Amino acid sequence: MISSRRPFAVATVYLGTFMASLAISIVSVALPAIQADLHASLAGLQWIVGAYALCLSAFMLSAGPLADRYGRKRIWLGGVVLFTLTSVVCAVASSLPVLIIGCALQGMAGALVIPGALSILTQAFPDPAERAHVIGGWASFNAISLILGPLLGGYLVDQVGWPSIFLVNLPLGVITVLLGLWSVEESANPEHAALDPVGQVLSIVFLGALTYGLIKAGQDGWAAAPTVLALVVAAVALMLFIVVERRVARPVLPLDLFGGNDFTVYNFASFVLGFTGYTSLFLFSLFLQNAQGWSATQAGWRMAPVFLAMLMVSPLFGRLAARYGMRALLSTGYLLLGLAMLSMEQFTPATPYGAVAACFALLGIALGLAVPATGAAVMASAPRERSGAASATMNALRQGGMAIGIALLGSIMNTGAVASLAQSFAKAGSQDAIGLAVAAAQRREIPEALPLASQSRHLLHTAFAQGFSRAAAAAGILGLLAALVLFISGRRKS
Repeated sequence: MISSRRPFAVATVYLGTFMASLAISIVSVALPAIQADLHASLAGLQWIVGAYALCLSAFMLSAGPLADRYGRKRIWLGGVVLFTLTSVVCAVASSLPVLIIGCALQGMAGALVIPGALSILTQAFPDPAERAHVIGGWASFNAISLILGPLLGGYLVDQVGWPSIFLVNLPLGVITVLLGLWSVEESANPEHAALDPVGQVLSIVFLGALTYGLIKAGQDGWAAAPTVLALVVAAVALMLFIVVERRVARPVLPLDLFGGNDFTVYNFASFVLGFTGYTSLFLFSLFLQNAQGWSATQAGWRMAPVFLAMLMVSPLFGRLAARYGMRALLSTGYLLLGLAMLSMEQFTPATPYGAVAACFALLGIALGLAVPATGAAVMASAPRERSGAASATMNALRQGGMAIGIALLGSIMNTGAVASLAQSFAKAGSQDAIGLAVAAAQRREIPEALPLASQSRHLLHTAFAQGFSRAAAAAGILGLLAALVLFISGRRKS
């Protein structure tokens, strides 16, 4: 790459990543407004965010091989163009199904953008020290987008309306494409690339069925026929996927890379990062608005400590890695991630914002360490000529973790809220307490005919807080498990 264009290429990659990351965080504060406007249930909100994460993870498995075969620049810029266009589809959606389809298409486009960023940076900076520095900057831009997302999204939702949160991608997309055409150098390794359509289809069936099953479990229970059927389909698709990937000459999921213990452990951590860290944005927005009663703008500002702390830590990543080592940062990041989420298990509608902000800031420090450390560790554990496949695998597992996290933790949150309301209704002598609780949780109001209608606000806030507590505890436990696995793996290497 021409040295004079390197800074512009880095800026292009950062801007494209910023746009794709902004789409995740900016939607989070708009969920209650979308729920009210499109008359959506919590399951519908799970699908809005989940469809993006689901397609993002499923199609990332093909994005890496496509980039390696046809050119990293070409595929990446194509993803930026598609992402920009599908944002318009989301903005003009007048019904929940159309919005979900738009988010799914946006996720397909993001699958070309997010893993391609790390692949382009890896090719442009072969020196590990320089690469760690620019990856730290890439993580900082992620943090900036996560900061601005809730703040900008909350303001736009309250002042303009939720469709406007998708339109901000239009100028960002145009600038990124124009700058990228000039500054990014093309690279490809077609001899290492693979296209595996059968594996791709099976991966989509697996993730789609698993996500559907987990969401239906929150609605209808784990023993319901649709839940069981979806989970069985997911299990069969996963087994077939593994069989196909073992037999295909060039599989879409490079199972041979998992032969090394490091690559396997780091990608497990990447999955946990998506399940726990990225899913937390979905949970925080619902807690702040549905449990503590803040507006979209107020909730956006109150989520800022997460991203400000991440922004402060990420630029120090290169120096911290040189001083303490990558493994120490990995273990520390996931330990803090687990502890931060577990500390939120005590949140109630009356929890002072100072305590909430402290927990959010701790999570931001954890993400500031875990995000760049996981990315750098995965890329360092794979051959450089297979950077596209390695990056796609890592990001697919991370976004797959987010899709599964939204489905499972969202269902845990919904189940907890319904159980709290049902208990209150049953004590008041209401008939069909569970049915009434399900309806009240979906509508975020208690029918006036019920004896407890005068306590509607308090009961709903308490119910959503209890649901959030259960979800936060589950996320925290998995974060601590990842920290333990990383620590044990590091001890074996030392």
